[in-house]
Amino acid sequence: MVHAPQIKIPATYMRGGTSKGVFFNLTDLPEIAQVAGEARDKLLLRVIGSPDPYGKQTDGMGGATSSTSKTVILSKSEQPGHDVDYLFGQVAIDKAFVDWSGNCGNLTAAVGSFAISSGLVDADRIPENGIATVRIWQANIKKTIIAQVPIINGEVQETGDFELDGVTFPAAEVEVQFVDPSAGGGSMFPTGSLVDELDVPGVGTFQATMINAGIPTIFLNAEALDYQGTELQADVNGDEKALKMFETIRAHGAVKMGLIENVEEAAARQHTPKVAFVAPPKSYTASSGKEISAEDIDLNVRALSMGLLHHAMMGTAAVAIATAAAIPGTLVNLAAGGGDRKAVRFGHPSGTLRVGAEASQADGEWSVDKAIMSRSARVLMEGWVRIPEDSF
Repeated sequence: MVHAPQIKIPATYMRGGTSKGVFFNLTDLPEIAQVAGEARDKLLLRVIGSPDPYGKQTDGMGGATSSTSKTVILSKSEQPGHDVDYLFGQVAIDKAFVDWSGNCGNLTAAVGSFAISSGLVDADRIPENGIATVRIWQANIKKTIIAQVPIINGEVQETGDFELDGVTFPAAEVEVQFVDPSAGGGSMFPTGSLVDELDVPGVGTFQATMINAGIPTIFLNAEALDYQGTELQADVNGDEKALKMFETIRAHGAVKMGLIENVEEAAARQHTPKVAFVAPPKSYTASSGKEISAEDIDLNVRALSMGLLHHAMMGTAAVAIATAAAIPGTLVNLAAGGGDRKAVRFGHPSGTLRVGAEASQADGEWSVDKAIMSRSARVLMEGWVRIPEDSF
């Protein structure tokens, strides 16, 4: 029996924030995969190693977590005033499914670096030494993101002393600005309320702040779920009953937010919305063993991604946290103590993160001009990925 040979595709394996993924230049993909569709999805699934009934992604580049089962496709921007178009694909681990419904805020930190190194940013926009401002068009949600990438001797500076909880080693700081971060357009609060009563049949009725900022997110009070807000992954991810509860809440919240028409559609939209729970500041021990003091944070936040509690915090969810914290009366704002806030430092399973946003209200509608946070990024490996020729 004759089997198809392997082909190789230029690719770069990068860490961005607390995530990592496989980055491609659009023009390096096989022609059939340069456009959206089944061939592209099949190619990315094979690269990452999905679907994997063993849940390990051993036969691919994925790391068998939502933070490491990611792909990015970049191209020179077709949008006026932008340098690069950024398309993100969240690859399911145990299903043959690539979710294109949202952004990855963590990997955004690596987009500027890849774009510069790949020649996608015009040379006259890159200083010999200093900061390169990379204007990113986020194609999934059609929003502008600005990355401030440090440059030394004309090349991206990746090493440095910036420490990010959830990442083992320090690196160079990359400031990321999410401009007008309401995800996907429309109202920031799709229900029209800062706090809703979310009725979840078979589970209960919860107060919820449902916001479109960074990524559609459903915020709940930890106490209402019988949590403290200081939980680590092992406290949630080993509890099948709890995970089923969160998925049911997510599905009904998605309907109320207008993202889907019925709860059955949630299975085909795993990446969005996110579910998170908040609590006032309380001391705890992070997953690294680091002691987090209640005096050093404004609130605690825990968030789920692709059905499991995240090991740190998704970058897009951090934008949602910053935005909601800046708007008096949301559950996030109230957990942080209420009032006007331009920035918060929140505790997550791996440590803490400071995020900022400035909100304003006009004609009853809230808006945020931009949300800002710092991340870091680093190339882990570059060259080619190989997949069987008949994979797509």
